Amino acid sequence: MNWRDLLAKFALVFFCFTLWPKGVIYWGMGMLVIAWLADGGISRLSDLIKEPLALGVLLFCGVWVLGLLWSDSAVIFQGKWRKYFILLTFIPLFSLLSRERLPWVTGALLCSYLGMVILGSYQWAMQEMQGISLLGMSYLHYSAALGIGVILAVFLGWETLSREKRWLSVLSWLIAILLLFLQFNQSARGILLATLMALLLMIVLRYRAEWRMLTGGLTAIMAMVILFATSSDIFHDRLQQAGTDLRSFQQGDYQTSVGYRLAMWDVGLHGIAEHPLLGHGSGMAKKYFDDSIITYKQGIYRNLPEFQETAHFHNELIEIGMHLGLLGILAFVFLLWCWFQIFRQNRMALLGSAIVCFICISGLTDTFLLYSGTPPFLLTVTAIAVCWRKYREDPDRIGQKYTSGERNGNQNPQMFFDECLTVQISRIFTADEPDSIDDC
Repeated sequence: MNWRDLLAKFALVFFCFTLWPKGVIYWGMGMLVIAWLADGGISRLSDLIKEPLALGVLLFCGVWVLGLLWSDSAVIFQGKWRKYFILLTFIPLFSLLSRERLPWVTGALLCSYLGMVILGSYQWAMQEMQGISLLGMSYLHYSAALGIGVILAVFLGWETLSREKRWLSVLSWLIAILLLFLQFNQSARGILLATLMALLLMIVLRYRAEWRMLTGGLTAIMAMVILFATSSDIFHDRLQQAGTDLRSFQQGDYQTSVGYRLAMWDVGLHGIAEHPLLGHGSGMAKKYFDDSIITYKQGIYRNLPEFQETAHFHNELIEIGMHLGLLGILAFVFLLWCWFQIFRQNRMALLGSAIVCFICISGLTDTFLLYSGTPPFLLTVTAIAVCWRKYREDPDRIGQKYTSGERNGNQNPQMFFDECLTVQISRIFTADEPDSIDDC
């Protein structure tokens, strides 16, 4: 093991543990970039762009850079739009993954996620608080992480559904039920809806040709939803609050959770209509909102900043459309299409459909891709799942970053052990019958 490989492993593990504490993700990103440059990542950039998601991320972020051309340079750094560039994390992350590094990053991600869930569960059960205050993690971010975990656990349960792995399937589905229960006890209504819609889509796609299984799956989901909904006081409170907020909005009171969003969407759609093709420029959405609420509709929204400081439009499409218009929305759609394609090309279209559905539904009531830790977590899951699948089918496809000893056909005992471990773990991501590895 040379120093570059050691640095890459450390960077990958360190990055996984920086996903959840507030603000620490940028240290993890910096370490990834340093390790990527040291590992010769720039020389592999041309090959990496062939991956659909890498291309989609580059084009999406490139459009944001292009939008600076018609922005006001004095205000371009207002708002949270710069967090979209966190998506570029996928490039060094995916490039650093190799056969012997996959077990390290997989184990680190599982440990960090498990620790985060345990902390959130303790805070909810013992302190009756939402989110994770110790990590500076809001209930929205925590609920989003739980929702992604539910989707992954359900998919893993299906992938391991065979006679030899039935116990793992049952364990995965029990974990999914537990995570869904925890999510019902968080106040993020839109993200919970996104999780449920993604689960329904997965069941329909999985059993669309098997009516009995489809009916049974939908019935099971509905039963769990009813059970968790009736037993969650937080869920009841949020539903009642939504009704109260709507009545207040109809009476002209916009300083509520629902009223604030509806008012912002009204202003945002008006702003998009003014510049539908290119928007107002990268970084200009916040300034437009603060300026327009003074005169728009005789200033009925002028007091909104007193309720909550303007940061974004609480809707992914409106947020992007305000900055970049139709150009940005098309780039966002292309990004989602590329995200699905990287899964489909690796025979995981079911998981890709669920993830894209989750991102879309979450983006209806909030700007999901502006969350600091959750999108990088989703990118990390994508990179790991795709690399496991690729190695399972063709080890040489991600074997370009090995040490010189492996390239020459020499393999020391530690490398051989890592290969056997990789083969064992990679079976999790495929439903195919395992190959013989008796030599291991």
